[in-house]
Amino acid sequence: MDRKKVLITGAAGRIGSVIHHAFRDRYRLRLMYHNTVPPVEGDEEVMVGSIADLAFLEEAVQGVDAIVHMAGNPSGKATWEAVLEANIQGTYCVYEAARRQGVKRIVFASTNHVTGYYEKEKIYTTPDMPERPDSYYGASKALGEDLARYYVDAFGLEIFCLRIGSFQPDESVKNRKSDRILSTWLSHRDCVQLVRRCLEVEGLNYGIFYGISGNQRAYWDISNARQLLGYEPEDDAERFA
Repeated sequence: MDRKKVLITGAAGRIGSVIHHAFRDRYRLRLMYHNTVPPVEGDEEVMVGSIADLAFLEEAVQGVDAIVHMAGNPSGKATWEAVLEANIQGTYCVYEAARRQGVKRIVFASTNHVTGYYEKEKIYTTPDMPERPDSYYGASKALGEDLARYYVDAFGLEIFCLRIGSFQPDESVKNRKSDRILSTWLSHRDCVQLVRRCLEVEGLNYGIFYGISGNQRAYWDISNARQLLGYEPEDDAERFA
């Protein structure tokens, strides 16, 4: 059976580069870059352009089976102007290009900052609670989740939104400056597994899932990822406590 062809946007980013290397043998990859373009390996396809350019995105998504949308401005201190193009217009372009080109499945990199004010108030948070963004960045990703819901309902796309926590290597947990990461950590291999399960799950067309490892101190609920996706995290930050 032919391997699926997967487009990764933001393939040079911290998460995108890890996903890229992990998926190299599992899928045929098309990698989208904006500025930084690493050397091409094997049969990988490369496209260079702006995530906010709809015509370019239509070309980038043509012929792929799924999209892992990692591109965007990841700063919690980003201005409205910064998130407007990279996160809001960019996410719209990915969804709309997918709709126009008949690409059904998208994995969207959302963020825990969509519900950041619950964390500030020390409230245990489940994915079905109302959004409470803590920044323009969080609000931009909340809009991406809402837009995903619209594209699923109106156009039949399949979109999975991952509210990613603290995506860091083991060393960052060992050498942590605060204990927050013991609750919020997402290990590299658990991230890879979570994205893979979103790409391969059947009988599901939408979901919001917190992207963290199986942390004993977690205050974001991942039970729906376990039940609906079959996610089985291998790591727990507690071993570094």
